[in-house]
Amino acid sequence: MPKLCIALDLPRDENLALCENLAKNNIYNIYLKIGLRSFIRDGVDFIKDLENLGFKIFLDLKLYDIPNTMLDSIREIMKLNVSMLTIHASSGRVAMREIGKLIKQCENPPLIFAVSALTSFTNDDFVEIYNTPLDKAILNLAKIVNECGIDGIVCSPLESKSIKDKFDLLTLTPGIRPIKSDFNTAIDLYDNSDDQNRTSSIKMAESSDFIVIGRPIYKHKNPIFITKQILSILDNKGC
Repeated sequence: MPKLCIALDLPRDENLALCENLAKNNIYNIYLKIGLRSFIRDGVDFIKDLENLGFKIFLDLKLYDIPNTMLDSIREIMKLNVSMLTIHASSGRVAMREIGKLIKQCENPPLIFAVSALTSFTNDDFVEIYNTPLDKAILNLAKIVNECGIDGIVCSPLESKSIKDKFDLLTLTPGIRPIKSDFNTAIDLYDNSDDQNRTSSIKMAESSDFIVIGRPIYKHKNPIFITKQILSILDNKGC
């Protein structure tokens, strides 16, 4: 079953309070996802604060630039000792091939995931930008990602299984929205209405290696309780 990544999308003090509470409850079998907004606002010091608490960090900046700039950026990110980071598969074969070579030369490099299509995209949105159907394009991107030696791909839970059936790639799936049928007992859940389109329940994402959950955890009335319940599902223990 997948490993849990908790998205930290709150103000800095609230993010830190949540993480301190997770540490207090000895919940370390997770990754903490720091996205673009949090990184721009809170910077490297925030990453160090979370690492000092004992957590593994997933830095989700979705790098997308010319190959040399991406390589230089990844070299700098590696100095932060994060466990995972993201690039855009749309940055192309040359950039990803060079990044693949770089991580093979490094000792204990972070896992690198290439974003296929943002989960906010519908098929119509994707066709408007890329002029090809989303499902076809994602498999083609996965093929290139695999050939370039990148560890995995970011995709929706709806695409994870088909990718893993064809390629030796890890999959990381955002847009996970727990539903009542995920749990074996009655449980109150956060209202999951938001800007994601290609979403899935926890159990529907069982083919994924990593799942990202944000608002359903940090906006829940009891974030520690719901985190423990989710981890119980992922550990195949039931709830």
